[in-house]
Amino acid sequence: MIKREKYLARIREFYNIDLIKVITGIRRCGKSVILKQIIEELKEMGIKEEHIIYTNFEDIEYSFIKDYLDLNQYIKEKIKDEEKYYLFFDEIQNVDKWEKAINSFKATLNVSLFITGSNSNLLSGELATLLSGRYISFKIAPFSFSEVVTLKNINEKRELEEAFNDYLLWGGMPQRFEFKTIDGTKAYLSDVFDAIVLKDIVKRNRIKNIQLFQRVMEYLVTNPSQTFSPSNMINEFTKEGIPISSKTIYECLDYAESSLLMTKISTYDIRGKRTLSRKDKYYLADLGLGQILNINKKTQFGAYLENIVFNELIYRGYSVSVGNNNGKEIDFIATKHNKKEYYQVTYELSNRDTEEREFGAYANIDDNYPKYVISTDKLDYSQNGIIHKNIIDWLLESK
Repeated sequence: MIKREKYLARIREFYNIDLIKVITGIRRCGKSVILKQIIEELKEMGIKEEHIIYTNFEDIEYSFIKDYLDLNQYIKEKIKDEEKYYLFFDEIQNVDKWEKAINSFKATLNVSLFITGSNSNLLSGELATLLSGRYISFKIAPFSFSEVVTLKNINEKRELEEAFNDYLLWGGMPQRFEFKTIDGTKAYLSDVFDAIVLKDIVKRNRIKNIQLFQRVMEYLVTNPSQTFSPSNMINEFTKEGIPISSKTIYECLDYAESSLLMTKISTYDIRGKRTLSRKDKYYLADLGLGQILNINKKTQFGAYLENIVFNELIYRGYSVSVGNNNGKEIDFIATKHNKKEYYQVTYELSNRDTEEREFGAYANIDDNYPKYVISTDKLDYSQNGIIHKNIIDWLLESK
């Protein structure tokens, strides 16, 4: 497994800082591996192994720890002296009222705390109240394309294109690269998706109409990168003879977000300088989790490419919104350190109309921030100060 330096570099300076390190991410995106890589770095720094306590709450070995009292007793028995201990709790949401134990450890012990979870609500509720301003969070994603290239040690151009086409369809969930066949990949991703839906969503939210919920999820994950319209979805389901309300749809969207399966971003009106309500778009954490359900539908390569660019921008540390430029959509406004970049994404600049649409979306934006058009084209279409980049070249800039 490769060292995920992009994330480690962000976390490293906090190893000995008195803040709880909260690491979130979709199930099986590599959070456990990052914890183990942090542990290895601590050992290299001279930390004694007996002062590092790692607990994975999805491991049956720790099934006796059911609530915060069990966890408190377990840790108190492990700590033998006054030196600093490094406590790692993996998938801590499986422990009932875990935040009470974490708060106690933080207040009474000489420890550096690291916790992971597969739910965006990990930082809500009592933990946020008890520890406001006393934790720092890091969101982990499946492999970026540059990480895939490193993992597979790819150098030749032909191999890069093959790897990208595979990544476009099957995503970057780390363990899926252990499978050598498409059938193996599909089986693995299906298991991951089922675990997210059944364990992380259905069970936690006590959903009763599981069949309807699964159908809604199928619709959502096979239609990424779209401006969400509940009316379109209701019409689609009505044609299939499935009654559904907008309330149910939004509840399902909230569940998908909380499980970190999808991310919602808002639309920002560039000229009016305001966020537009009900103009949200949703992006998959990993395209492979949508592809396994995309059985009878045509693959939406343009939407998939847009999803990849969104995930890459988040990986690079940008805050992202959709832009509205006098009725023309800018796919992404990416902001970091008070600087902006604009992105248009299309699969191919296949004809003059497409070219004019993508480059023309920037008309009348009179600031000097960089403006990009990303596509699979190998020719350089840059014009009028707008930079065109090939998707593979752009993705590898972070390598």
